[in-house]
Amino acid sequence: MNCTNRLAALGAAVPELLLPKKEIDLAKWAVIACDQHTQNRSYWEQARSIAGDSPSTLNLIYPEVYLEEPVCSADRTNVNDSSTPGREERIAAIHRTMKEYLNEDIFSPPQKSLVYVERDTPFHLSRRGLVIALDLEDYNWNAGSAPPLSLIRPTEGTVAERLPSRMEVRRSAPLETPHILVLIDDEENALLPALGERAKGRDSALYDTELMLDSGRVRGWKLDKEDDWNCLADGLKKLTGRSLHGTNPFLYAVGDGNHSLAAAKGVWEEYKAANQSEQNLMSHPARWALVELVNLYDPAMSFEPIHRLLFGTDAAAVQQRLLHLSGYRCRKLGSLPELTGLVQDGQCCLLRLGLISQRGCFLIEADPVPLAVDTLQPLLDSMIEEQKGIVSLDYIHGSEELFRLVVKPNPGEPANNAVGILLPPFRKQGLFETIAKRGPLPRKSFSMGESEEKRFYLECRRLFG
Repeated sequence: MNCTNRLAALGAAVPELLLPKKEIDLAKWAVIACDQHTQNRSYWEQARSIAGDSPSTLNLIYPEVYLEEPVCSADRTNVNDSSTPGREERIAAIHRTMKEYLNEDIFSPPQKSLVYVERDTPFHLSRRGLVIALDLEDYNWNAGSAPPLSLIRPTEGTVAERLPSRMEVRRSAPLETPHILVLIDDEENALLPALGERAKGRDSALYDTELMLDSGRVRGWKLDKEDDWNCLADGLKKLTGRSLHGTNPFLYAVGDGNHSLAAAKGVWEEYKAANQSEQNLMSHPARWALVELVNLYDPAMSFEPIHRLLFGTDAAAVQQRLLHLSGYRCRKLGSLPELTGLVQDGQCCLLRLGLISQRGCFLIEADPVPLAVDTLQPLLDSMIEEQKGIVSLDYIHGSEELFRLVVKPNPGEPANNAVGILLPPFRKQGLFETIAKRGPLPRKSFSMGESEEKRFYLECRRLFG
């Protein structure tokens, strides 16, 4: 069996990648995942200022901070001008810019290659990854209808209502650029380091750039030989043999980007249904999604909780809802550092949550549970349902960002009428086994690292162009 077929049997393929030409400034080209800083327009305004008129993936994505804008507006040109309303306009501008970049000689000739990646962040050095295409035929985010032997599984519940905007961006898009991070369960941490030795020992880096707004550095090396691809197939096959996880085996767990991969699946199923007579339909690029594989057990791969931010309510009302926690008790604390230390105490045998508002910070304690969000999320969901249109919820990466949004708004901004809930640490050990036994975790259960550690868009691939 040749390496292409070997990888296909493992739900993977070697993509034809497009990278910017050497003269393109990668520090302006690369931009953080669109689902970050969803309550911080100033971040995206700074990103726009840095990118300026240079070619940038900022022009190829839809930052979700702007999702609440009207659906349609007058015609304007700047896709991510923070003053520009209109979802339809933004998506049209994204697709238009993709075509322009393809036509204006922005990219080097396409390369059929994997990319071995090393990422430095303000918190960790040399997180290893591998840019690869995964087969959407081997993935279904709907746990109730997923094939029992599906190789690719979501780690968290998928909210169907969050898919349409992502699907609109991907539908008919000439280009794809990835922010999805997909986990492999390599406890020995052998596969990606072995691929890194091959890549770094043979060629100079394809790219090497600082990342904007103090997010570290990223380097990538090509893996474009059949020997490289066979090495990958050998390693994945070994992991498949180890990852039996009872009677429900799988090889890949979607870490960051569950909803983006679900949107890619939705677009592929749409296209497939509408083009049954197309020759070579099953070879269409939309069948695959570009992702970065990372190892659950990479020492530089930390898992962080995703905190909750409630609007349209106050601390007293949230406390009333949390009274439903078994063993509930609450006490006011004197400082955010004290609260953070107690919530993050890994030795604690209780469930501990932090409640932050303009009234101060409170430590919530309750009887221990296996997973905090399993107990918390249904309480918040019922509160939002009962007060539909009044209370709303957002998911915040990073405790400092949560604190800023509640008590430290940007200069000149009014204080937010918001209540933050600080969640305890998330344990990554045994994640694959947990997913195999119980299915996806509640939505937004964890984040792979802090906001600054998220994947930056960099590599591209032709999709519908």
